[in-house]
Amino acid sequence: MHLGTEPRAGQLPATVRVFRKRFASTRRAASLARRLALGQLDAWGVAHGSEASDTAGLLVAELAANAVLHGYVSGRGFELGLLLHEDGVLRIEVSDTRADRRLPLVAVPAPEDCESGRGLLLVQSFADRWGTVEGLPPVKTVWAQLTVPLGPGTP
Repeated sequence: MHLGTEPRAGQLPATVRVFRKRFASTRRAASLARRLALGQLDAWGVAHGSEASDTAGLLVAELAANAVLHGYVSGRGFELGLLLHEDGVLRIEVSDTRADRRLPLVAVPAPEDCESGRGLLLVQSFADRWGTVEGLPPVKTVWAQLTVPLGPGTP
């Protein structure tokens, strides 16, 4: 059993690895979030430089950048969460304090002459699934999920 909890009838016990860290709302912090995520994934058996690692890094970078650029509130940061299930499903969560800025259910292409506005298109393209969850006001979490291969003997 994991953390002393009993599985419900018909459920198998599951192991979930969790990493959570709060960051200031700066571009430098968004970059740091990506680097720390890649290091944590490597420690969990998702090899640095692998396709899965690169894809996860891209997703973290885009979600963190969006939190910094569009979820900024003075004096408040963002939180990165990584949850890796024993079946290889990785959930990346980035929470900010701008629940009033809802995201579209489907990413919409930016006009061709725009230099930005394609981050959610990348998330939509590379993630198996993605979405948003409203937390206790004023928190909003944007999440992306993908399956990553875990090597034998993964911790």
